[in-house]
Amino acid sequence: AFAPAKQAVKSSAVAASDFEDVLGAQPPLGLWDPLGLLNGADEERFDRLRYVEIKHGRISMLAFLGQITTRGGVHLPGSINYAGDSFDSFPNGIAALFGPNSIPTAGLVQLHPH
Repeated sequence: AFAPAKQAVKSSAVAASDFEDVLGAQPPLGLWDPLGLLNGADEERFDRLRYVEIKHGRISMLAFLGQITTRGGVHLPGSINYAGDSFDSFPNGIAALFGPNSIPTAGLVQLHPH
């Protein structure tokens, strides 16, 4: 009769079902989170994941556009190096990275993000 009352546990985390009404959640799936990245996530985590998803989507669209453009035969004017090799002297796609006519290794090292 005199036992202490249980205190409600307060948490800043919310259930993934709390995000069911956000923009982009549509039937029949609702909020699609197959990896469970939002399990126990708060609003800040949700906003960060949404921002990163949009950013990566935009980068992917630009990469696709670049692939289509170069496959269509449109290349940058000028030389790719001081030796005078033009941009269109190298093959398109993965062949530009590997193979007999690929971009030299020194050029590929410059493309790698640090």
